[in-house]
Amino acid sequence: MATAHSTTAPIRVARIITRLNVGGPAIQAVEMSARLEAAGYHTLLIHGRLAAGEGDMRYLVPPDPAFEVAAVRALRREVAPVADAAAVARVFGALCRFRPRIVHTHTAKAGTVGRIAALLYNATAGRRAPARLVHTYHGHSLEGYFASPAARTFAAIERALARRTDAIVAVSALLRDNLRRDHAIDAARFPVVPLGFDLSRFAAVDDGARATARRGLGIDRDAHVVAFVGRLTAIKQPRAFVDIAARLLAGDPRLQVLVAGGGDLEAEMRRAADAAGLGPRIRFLGWVRDLVPVYAASDLLAMTSRNEGTPVALIESLASGVTAVAFAVGGVPDVLTAADLGVLVAPDDVDAFVAAAAALLADPDRRAVMGARARASMLDRYGIDRLVRDLDALYRDLVG
Repeated sequence: MATAHSTTAPIRVARIITRLNVGGPAIQAVEMSARLEAAGYHTLLIHGRLAAGEGDMRYLVPPDPAFEVAAVRALRREVAPVADAAAVARVFGALCRFRPRIVHTHTAKAGTVGRIAALLYNATAGRRAPARLVHTYHGHSLEGYFASPAARTFAAIERALARRTDAIVAVSALLRDNLRRDHAIDAARFPVVPLGFDLSRFAAVDDGARATARRGLGIDRDAHVVAFVGRLTAIKQPRAFVDIAARLLAGDPRLQVLVAGGGDLEAEMRRAADAAGLGPRIRFLGWVRDLVPVYAASDLLAMTSRNEGTPVALIESLASGVTAVAFAVGGVPDVLTAADLGVLVAPDDVDAFVAAAAALLADPDRRAVMGARARASMLDRYGIDRLVRDLDALYRDLVG
């Protein structure tokens, strides 16, 4: 996306993310690093290492990227004071070499490590122009991840860093409101900038693609297919999904279930599926790089998460014309803003979830209408070009 700014000296951006694992933050970090090169920027993408068993999205980084890339092995998701100190030192060194005008951090650990390193960089700036600090909350780890004492400590750290951050970005209005109201995290600039993606491959799904996808996966043409897409971790509640699928199967012998993803609860989920009698009705696909055939083969996406930032799988599914049932948590209601896009149910109300999913599976005409409206909404609200424009405007405002 070339702009009028492209002939001027590029604005140097250090983009820092904890790890390039499966999910929206990794997709955005790589996409933005690439797209902003043509909009008058030059980026250093700093990322940490993956935990064992995590889905890997480092393949998104092209073999010869226009932007620079630096891997910091000490930067990891878990709390590890020695490694965290080493990560701060290494990121500080990378910033001194790169000399950014903007430091933009993504995800919780990178937000802490990256901003501390950036503050140290600014403290030693001398005659250099200091870097402007930006942090994006794609969600947050202050609820649902840690016991209360740890959560209070992390919230205190986040509040302290927020006071030193030039702009905090929330990917949804609900997330921003939650951070302000429930955790007292605020900043002078606190814009809502929804994620943006290249949704063209999902938007291209049509009846022919659906038939091809079902043949490729060995699924009957008249099956009712429900998909779960995401990490098999506690926050996604895969066991709740198994319970829902088992209850749907009890009333619908045509049900077929697809699970695309992996994680530390995969073995437990498989055992639960066997115990619930799902047997051959459930297919575990593992980590899938190209999710288009998964959505194309599906009639419905089920999102059982206990918390979400911006649910990328939901956006991709809706862009593919596949409606969804989801618990109304985190940023999910910011995506499903109307009843004709998908069905929201109260958190952990499994009875309501099963009833909504069963009703949709039994009504193909309603699914088709909702899918068409959902696709149009996603392309308008979550396109990649809109995200580039939003970030370009924010960055240029910060550097004056």
